[in-house]
Amino acid sequence: MRTFTEGGTMQVAYVVRDLEAAMKRHWDIFQIGPWDIYQFEPGKVQNYFYRGKPATHTCLIAVAWSGDTQLELMQPLTGYSIYDEHLEKHGEGLHHIKLFYADCEKAVEEFTRQGYPVIQSGRIDEDEHYYLDTEKDFGYVIELGNAGRIRPAERRYPA
Repeated sequence: MRTFTEGGTMQVAYVVRDLEAAMKRHWDIFQIGPWDIYQFEPGKVQNYFYRGKPATHTCLIAVAWSGDTQLELMQPLTGYSIYDEHLEKHGEGLHHIKLFYADCEKAVEEFTRQGYPVIQSGRIDEDEHYYLDTEKDFGYVIELGNAGRIRPAERRYPA
């Protein structure tokens, strides 16, 4: 069980066009993995919102640990999300850094007051995520998360 400090970095995430190729490249060159793979979609993700409206997008998510930092790869599949926005504007690459907050709602209120509102959010099982509109000031998105428990992966790479 990993423990995180309040406000500490827990994840670095990248948007990719081809999840399988990205996982293979990370594994073959740097032995980063194994990757746990999930499909996020309405129904699986609760309180799923994109820019203030119910989210309709589907994406593949792959996560792997490197020490106490989680690496995440995200591939949009259907609908439209901040991942699609990123691919259109920047192509593949760094999308967000995720910070730990035990009380995400309190942290969201604080950052919203500072001018960084939520642009996408959701909860899968006990794990909450809130993406903040920080790109204009930081060059990337900041995500807030509570490191809640999540169901087992749908599959793993390499198998």
